[in-house]
Amino acid sequence: MAATTHTVTNQVPPLVGHDVFATDRVLSEAVERHVEPGVLPVALEELGELGRAAGSAQAQEWGARANAHPPVLRTHDRYGHRVDEVEFHPAWHRLLGHAVSAGLTDAWGRPAGHVRRAAGFLVWTQAEAGHGCPLSMTHAAVPALRTDPALAAVWEPLLTSHTYVAGLRNPREKAGVLFGMGMTEKQGGSDVRSNTTRAEPLSGEGAYLLTGHKWFCSAPMSDGFLVLAQAPGGLSCFLVPRVLPDGARNVFLIQRLKDKLGNRSNASAEVEFDGTWARLVGEEGRGVRTIIEMVAATRLDCVVGSAALMRQAVAQAVHHSAHRSAFGGPLIDKPLMRNVLADLALESEAATVLAMRLAAAYDADTEAERAFLRLALPAAKYWVTKRCTAVVGEALECLGGNGYVEESGLPRLLREAPLNSIWEGSGNVQALDVLRALQREPQALDAFLREVGKARGADHRLDAAIQGLLTELADLDGVEARARRLVERFALVLQGSLLVRWAPPEVADTFCASRLGGDWGAAFGTLPHSLDLASVVARARPSVA
Repeated sequence: MAATTHTVTNQVPPLVGHDVFATDRVLSEAVERHVEPGVLPVALEELGELGRAAGSAQAQEWGARANAHPPVLRTHDRYGHRVDEVEFHPAWHRLLGHAVSAGLTDAWGRPAGHVRRAAGFLVWTQAEAGHGCPLSMTHAAVPALRTDPALAAVWEPLLTSHTYVAGLRNPREKAGVLFGMGMTEKQGGSDVRSNTTRAEPLSGEGAYLLTGHKWFCSAPMSDGFLVLAQAPGGLSCFLVPRVLPDGARNVFLIQRLKDKLGNRSNASAEVEFDGTWARLVGEEGRGVRTIIEMVAATRLDCVVGSAALMRQAVAQAVHHSAHRSAFGGPLIDKPLMRNVLADLALESEAATVLAMRLAAAYDADTEAERAFLRLALPAAKYWVTKRCTAVVGEALECLGGNGYVEESGLPRLLREAPLNSIWEGSGNVQALDVLRALQREPQALDAFLREVGKARGADHRLDAAIQGLLTELADLDGVEARARRLVERFALVLQGSLLVRWAPPEVADTFCASRLGGDWGAAFGTLPHSLDLASVVARARPSVA
């Protein structure tokens, strides 16, 4: 029996046993705003179930175990035969199975499917972020495959299935499948047009053999992959199944798993193709155009995933500050801590509102909304994913030394935070993509300006920021060197316009004063003290039953 030397008080209860969706006012309001009334009751019910599961002790245990026991590569069986399999802890399969059953790979055919899926992805990612990769890739593969109706007819029902089936076997024998993606190579990275993997056509229609490699291959345990390779007609997109129609294993040589900073529960691999059978997707020479819709969908998930990490970090910081006392009272009531928490909450709310607006644009699927996404999506991906690491780091500090300890969960969030800024195009790639949209697709800027113009006249600081953006766009001399500055302004103006339209006045006022009006320092906790910061913090506080 342990000796009792003193009574311990002032300890914070764990943030467990709460509804991650219902206690996130910003997210629940966004769902109510963007989902049509006829679908809303079903959406709220399914998200409530997912939210309660995400906040449960069981899901938190699954996340901890999946990260404590990262995947293991088995290249050969006991007899020396190549198997190239990745083994995961049972907790990983439970997380992934729950996500698939909740429809997190099913958006393209359901009413308000993208908003419902994005909200669910934001909720469930807070239980554990690593397994979001196969969910994202599987979901995002659908639009690429739709360029070939015959392929889509076979694969789309399996990709959007709500049944998770682990293990490699003939897809025709499975009720659901997962997809990964392989684009980058050693010599090129983001410059995929420098890819050297060769695709040699066979006599069968659309059939090729691939020879080459992928330096980063996501979710290598998946049933199929979309990859880029050089065909006779140029860079093309191909579907590589792990198991061939006759039940034989395709040649898919996993060289090793990446030893990553974070994202420890997820497998990322280096793979070699050596006579690997593949099926052409789309037209030869149009590989980037074919796969670009998959890339765009994964970029949206980078925004949503970063918003999820921010929300979880801020929820932990506010919860801790509400239950921890120092210097004569709760931390949450201390003016300086309140300023820090409000600043973090503001960043989280802006990220969530923007992510859900982008998801709603996917659901609308009009020409105007597609034009809006062309510019808004890379700008959001650039900015939100970059803010994530700063937010999580400051939230960790709110817990003091306890936040630096693994048991708090904040170190895992901090290691995960830089990921989304790198995956599917790092910051410079996103900034240059915005420039391409401005130069080649004038309708994208028109759609963006119409969107932010809906809030014009409501706040003088927003109006000034919009005018400043237009002034900067009028002079494109040396624009590449200042692309990051320009894209940051795009993202902040868009966030400000959305908050002015939809957030409570105290939130919109604080955002416009700090992010757009310049009354803000270089670190969090430097908001104007005269604003209603207590209401901003209260709005972000999670409640535990």
